[in-house]
Amino acid sequence: MLTTLAMMLSLTATAPTMTVRSGGGDVDVTLVLAVDTSRSMDYEEVRIQREGYVEALKHREFIDAVRSGLIGRIAITYFEWAGDVVEGSAMDWTVIETEHDALAFADRLEARPIATQRRTSISAAIAQGATMIVSGPYRGTRQVIDVSGDGPNNSGNPVEPARDKAVEAGIVINGLAIMLRPSGAPGGLDKYYGDCVIGGPGSFVLPVHDIEDFSTAVRRKLVMEISGLSPPATVQRIAGGDARSDCLIGEKQWQDLFDR
Repeated sequence: MLTTLAMMLSLTATAPTMTVRSGGGDVDVTLVLAVDTSRSMDYEEVRIQREGYVEALKHREFIDAVRSGLIGRIAITYFEWAGDVVEGSAMDWTVIETEHDALAFADRLEARPIATQRRTSISAAIAQGATMIVSGPYRGTRQVIDVSGDGPNNSGNPVEPARDKAVEAGIVINGLAIMLRPSGAPGGLDKYYGDCVIGGPGSFVLPVHDIEDFSTAVRRKLVMEISGLSPPATVQRIAGGDARSDCLIGEKQWQDLFDR
């Protein structure tokens, strides 16, 4: 366990350190919500994104999915990221077992201030999520990092090695590709996420093309992750295909902009 934790911490020098705690327990899923708040989205979009998570966490489908598990409870946490993990954004691990638990967690999230920052480091988000899972107090039958974002990695470490190390540690990474405007990823941001970000058994990407659909997409994604269901083929985006995405496209685009 400690070796795995050290491996995750080595992925980024700026990810906050998590202390190993005791007194946890078994849950169906340990779920990390890693939410992009980079300035490529305006304040209104970030606000609607936050509301989407709050609404999804309060929805009956989410609560029913939690109750349907073999153990009947999950452990969940949340943080925001941009060019790095946003300082002070990580919420404590919380067990969701009842409707009251879900509503209380959603209310705490809703009350948090909203801010945006520069750049996009999916690698930092994955490293932070993996560190929180490995060092956390709960043992999940499944371990999932849920990454939402609206652009390719362009800051910090490359995304592929971060993804691969998390998957090697038994963590599934799913993606929510926010495709409200062009991202610069050839073939689409969902394909980039499919090739470069997601990983592990049954991993998937859900694209969001309209901000009004965000809460529905988040709820659908959470239900699939908690229930361990595979998404329909019409929404599943997996690595592969005729042309593989360039997983360094974001870094190259940023360098081109800097060189100008």
